[in-house]
Parts: sequence; structure tokens; C-alpha cells
Amino acid sequence: MEFTAIDYTIFTLLLVLSLAIGLFYALSGGRQRTVQEFLLANRSMGFLPVALSLLATFQSAVAILGVPAEIYRFGTEYWFLGCSYFLGLLIPAHVFIPVFYRLQITSTYEYLELRFNKTVRIFGTVTFIFQMVIYMGVVLYAPALALNAVTGFDLWSAVLTIGLVCTLYTTLGGLKAVIWTDVFQTLVMFAGQLAVIVVGAQRVGGMAHVWRVAEQEGKISGIDLNPDPYVRHTFWTLAFGGVFMMLSLYGVNQAQVQRYLSSRNERQAVLSCYAVFPCQQIVLCLSCLTGLVMFVYDREHPLVTGNVSSDQLVLYFVMDVLKDLPGLPGLFVACLFSGSLSTISSAFNSLATVTMEDLVRPHCPGLSESRATQFSKLLALGYGLLCLGMAYLSSKLGPVLQAAISIFGMVGGPLLGLFCLGMFFPCANPVGAIVGLLAGLAMAFWVGIGSLVNSVGAAGGAPAANSTARSPDGNLTAALAATLLTPTAAPRSPTGLQKFYSLSYMWYSAHNSTTVIVVGLLVSLLTGPTKGTAVDPRTIYPVLPRLLCCLPPKWRRWLGCGVPFPAQDAGRPELTVTEKGARVPNGVAAGVVPRDEDEQGYVRAAGPPAYALQETSF
Repeated sequence: MEFTAIDYTIFTLLLVLSLAIGLFYALSGGRQRTVQEFLLANRSMGFLPVALSLLATFQSAVAILGVPAEIYRFGTEYWFLGCSYFLGLLIPAHVFIPVFYRLQITSTYEYLELRFNKTVRIFGTVTFIFQMVIYMGVVLYAPALALNAVTGFDLWSAVLTIGLVCTLYTTLGGLKAVIWTDVFQTLVMFAGQLAVIVVGAQRVGGMAHVWRVAEQEGKISGIDLNPDPYVRHTFWTLAFGGVFMMLSLYGVNQAQVQRYLSSRNERQAVLSCYAVFPCQQIVLCLSCLTGLVMFVYDREHPLVTGNVSSDQLVLYFVMDVLKDLPGLPGLFVACLFSGSLSTISSAFNSLATVTMEDLVRPHCPGLSESRATQFSKLLALGYGLLCLGMAYLSSKLGPVLQAAISIFGMVGGPLLGLFCLGMFFPCANPVGAIVGLLAGLAMAFWVGIGSLVNSVGAAGGAPAANSTARSPDGNLTAALAATLLTPTAAPRSPTGLQKFYSLSYMWYSAHNSTTVIVVGLLVSLLTGPTKGTAVDPRTIYPVLPRLLCCLPPKWRRWLGCGVPFPAQDAGRPELTVTEKGARVPNGVAAGVVPRDEDEQGYVRAAGPPAYALQETSF
């Protein structure tokens, strides 16, 4: 179908308003003159905008197209993923946020230097940059390709317009503009999905009819308690394997942690994690209901014939349902590209942050505030232009793109394992951390790429049951949706490595993060574990001492591996803020001093531990 003038107007309005928000924050307040304002919104945000921004960051066009396609094909089993949101957000709220926020860091990877040393920090930073650079171009290009295939919407006009607008408002308005555009774009996403559900259900006889037909056709799934990790979707796979996926996104990912740190205080950061929980459930419900309505609509009004990917089928459904309602197709396109805008703007800002704080500042200690701010803006601009380059490269990759897309999902688990190793195991040392991370990445690529090759290599056959690829013919949008929503095929009985490669993709994060922890601990014990007295206690979360709080203090100290936790029996330590302008290494807790010039990392100063919270010095 062709877009009308009203549709183009609504789509253009999305871009204009997003750009206007960036200009507003570029010309108001502090006008983005400091690094703290540009990268952390002056630590002044309330919990509600932060929560909506957390939601929008990874609610990309992949999910908007992919989840309804999943429900359409396989039923509502995927809906049980919502059970993982409880622990997947509760643990970050009470474990990761307190540690990161009290250290007053800017980059998540500053934690790795405080806990281990500078080398581990660099390894973590480079891994994150590699992950996000590959992903951000694809997340911009693939939805535009699907839209072009279905509606005739000009491919490169959409890519260039979205990329340039996103780059401009991110560069001009900083994190505050990114957060408030995320809020606006989240509302657009809600409106677009709701319009499709309401109109589609009305055209097939109402939501009760939709549910009844779906139930008759076996699309309403019961609770599958099969514990087999090789079954793609079961209750355990989704509810518990999904927890690790959520932790890799909402616990340690720089794009999310940066939003927590922009909150005006720790309580607001924790509240943002609580507030995003119902929002996530609403988004999941809207996507699943869209899939059910699409299934019933397709039965009564067949959409297309021939071989089309299921994510393209979502667009055919939307355009067919809304074709007689001018403006609503444009609203859904705005909804789709709001998902892309919110994801890639978060990528630009987080990449600029880690590059500035982890790679530039440590090597330019004399960099002035104004120069650092200008350089941060140039980094955001540079990553925006790089995103357009990656989008162009995505158009040339063909089938290789499937492997490139899968990398995003592969890297999250090992990074989660690295942070858990440092935070929960005081005996882990820097050598163990590096070897563990490399082992986790090797395992992730082995299983992920092996599954992909095993799937594509089956000439003329169906893809493997839990492969990370879906479309051997190189369909890019199908491959993109496969990152999060891997398809299933007719049950087979794989053996040997094929059995290993058929591990459900929902367990990938758990499997890879566990590899990092196990290998990291073994190497640390073999090379000499870190002594408890040499560890900054504010970089450790004492899991066992807090879970077993009824034990005598002596036993709890032993469980804490000798780390001198402050006020261990009294609970949370009192935090004070030193006077403004204290010159300390950025993000370093009081009582921690640099090692000698020929060494890396930080050590605790002589004397009793001090736990005053120092303001970040820019």
C-alpha cells in the first residue's frame, strides 16, 4: 500500500519533535557545558522518565516486529518470559544499583578497575564497544528494509533521516535529551501497538472472539514444566533462563546503568527499576495480543501468499488492518522507528561515555572541562556517523549478517559473568577475570556460531531447533528477529556437537556467564587468590553474609572471605559526601589510592578503611 500525506506528516512529526527535544536541552539549563551534564544529565533525573527510558532502550523494532511473529507462529508460550522480569529487575535494584551508585562512577567499566585493575577495565570496555558498534547499524537498517519490502517506503531515505536526526539530538542535548525523547518515543510505541490491537480485534469480532479462536487452534499455551534445556521454550527456560538475559541488559549494560546513575539519588534509581517492571509487562502483553489478533485476522482475511518472513507478515497485517484509516499506518511506522531511535540513541551516548571515561581520560589527565565536553560531543557525533556506515555495511553483508547480528546476544553473557565474578567472589584476581572473560567469549562464539553454521549447513533442511539463525536465504530482517526470537523446527534427535548446539538460546546468557565465573575462579585459585584485606569492600556485594544474617558475626566474616565490610552487623553503612572539588581519581572510593607508576589499578591506603563517598571529579 502507498502512504498518504497524513501518514508522512505523522512520521515527520516524530522526527521533528525528537529533534526539538534535543535542541531544547542544548539551549536550556547548563547548555551541556560540562561532562557530567552531557553524559549523566547532572544526576538530576526522577525515577519515572528514567524507567521509561530503560524500557525504550532495548524495546527496539526487533521486539515490535519479532514478538507478534513469535506468537503468530508458536503460540503464547513466550508470554511466560514475563515471569523472569521479577528477579531480572529485583536483583539489579538491590545488588547492582547500590554498588554502582555509591561508587559514583560514570562508566560501568570503572568498576572493573576499582575491583581488579586497568587491564580488566580495558578488556571490558573494548568488548562492549565491539558489541554495540556491530549492533547499532543493523538495528537501524533491518527494520527499514522490512518496511521497504512491504510498503515501498524508500529504504535509504528512512535510514539516513533516522540516523541523522538521532545523531543530532544525541550530540546536542546529551543524556537528558536522550531520556526525554525515549519517554516521548515510548508513548508513540504504546499508541501504535494499541491502535493495531483495537482496530484488528474490532474487525474480527472483538477480543473475546480472538481468544476463543486462538484457544481452539492451540495457540494458548499451558505451563510446560519440561526441564530439558534443549527444548526451545519451556516455563523454566523462559522464567529462569530469561533472568540471566535480563541481568545482562538491566544489571551491567552501560546503556542502562548510565540511566540509573543519572538519577538524583540512589532511591530514585531503585524506584526506576521497580517502575519499569509493570511497563515491561504491559509491552509484553501488547506484543502478544498483537500476535493473537494477527493469527485470527489471517485465518479470516488471508494476508499474503508465498514465502515471506513472519516479521514481514506483521507489517502486511498492520497495513491491511489500517489501510482505510488515514494516519494510523503512519502512526505504526512512527512506532516502529521510535524503537530504532531509542535504541541507537542509547548506543551513541553509552559508547561516547565509555570511550571518554575509559579510553581518553586515563591517558589525558590534564584535559580541561570544556575540552572534555567538546570531545564527548564529537565522540557522540562520530559514533552516529559510524552507525550510518554500519547500516551501509549491513546492506552488503548478505548471509554473513546473521552471524554479525548474533554477536550482540553472545557478548552480553560473558560481560555479566565478569561483573558477577568481581562483585560476588572476593578471591577472584585480575588474571582470573581476564582468562574467564576470554573463555566465556570463546564459549559464546563457539555455541552461537556453531549453531548458526549447523543450521545453515543443513542443505534443503529445516533449521536446527534452537539455532540463532532463521533464514538461509539471507533475509536480513528475519535474521535480525532471530537474535531474540529464534525459530523452532520439526523435532529431531541431534547427537554429539549437534546436541550441544541445540541448547535453547534462552540459556545462552546463563551458560556463558557461568563459564566466566567457573574459569575465573579456577584460574584465580591457581595463580593466587586475592586476599580479602586487599579488596575494596565497596566493590563487593556480600551475598552469603547477607543471606545467612542469622549466623554469628565470626562465621559471617569467614563467609565474606576476610573482606572488612563496614558496619557488617548494622546493615547499610552511613555514606557521607566529601567537600566539592576533591581531587581524586574519577569514581574511586575514599581510602583507595593509585598503585605505583609501574603497576595498574588501585590499592587501599594504610590505616582503617574509609567509606566516605566522593563526588565525581571532572
